[in-house]
Amino acid sequence: MQVVLDRLGFSPGVIDGRPGMSLTAAIKGFQQSRDLPETGKPDAATMQALAPYWGTEATKVLTLNARVLAGPYVNPIPKDEDQQARLPGLYYRSPLEKLAEMFHTTPQVLVALNSPQTWLRPGSKVEFPNVLPSSRAYDSKLRDDWRATLNGLNVDAVQPQAAKIVVDKSDKVLRVYDDGGKLVAQFGVTTGSEHDPLPLGNWKINGADYNPKFHFNPDLFWDAKKDDEKAMLPPGPNGPVGVVWLDLSKPHYGIHGTPNPELIGRSESHGCVRLTNWNAARLAMMVKPGTPVVFQA
Repeated sequence: MQVVLDRLGFSPGVIDGRPGMSLTAAIKGFQQSRDLPETGKPDAATMQALAPYWGTEATKVLTLNARVLAGPYVNPIPKDEDQQARLPGLYYRSPLEKLAEMFHTTPQVLVALNSPQTWLRPGSKVEFPNVLPSSRAYDSKLRDDWRATLNGLNVDAVQPQAAKIVVDKSDKVLRVYDDGGKLVAQFGVTTGSEHDPLPLGNWKINGADYNPKFHFNPDLFWDAKKDDEKAMLPPGPNGPVGVVWLDLSKPHYGIHGTPNPELIGRSESHGCVRLTNWNAARLAMMVKPGTPVVFQA
């Protein structure tokens, strides 16, 4: 069910084969999109609506090659921003972490699907959640590095176009509506904190920064240390905003990725809206400058 919902655009977050709030929210989103009672459970009506997609294999065994295992990698990643700023990039720490994000899961789930003795080397056969896209024909106008990121996160090149984005603080989800008002995608999010609450109201997307650098300004962070200095952090999936920053019309606020996908909806942010890297990348393909964004309680 998690794999099917992920492929349909109603993300259960990290694919781990377990029930929980993220899967419940994904089922509710799918139910809303099909005008079904929003039970959040795989009831008979929901299973019937999912039946046409149920032929998808939940997992797929793939043979690793040198290209998919290629770095660069950096490990460990220092905690302090001034030390991170000296790195060439905030890359994945290991091939295992890279493969986990590529297949919308965690290193722990990949180990459980396979074994601790599975070698990650060319020629190895490894079982993954089956989130392989139907198309990788990304727009040729996109930057080469961004197309490579989309490919590396198994983001499908075919996505619905958003007429409006609604971020719901209480439900911890971001909903995507088309120009007919139909819900066409939904992603789990982290939204603000007690110190930096979500700025409720109507905004719009100004533009996208793909594989962004991050300007760390301690003046904007309530939890920054007194001796912290401004720093420009290099790009990378383990950067503070992950692989993409969707800039909002409210200054200093955006919708972005994260280095910790397992914490989406279970942690706090500095007021911005945080998604898993693969969902943030997918959302970036659905929006354009001027797309309305509503933040609601």
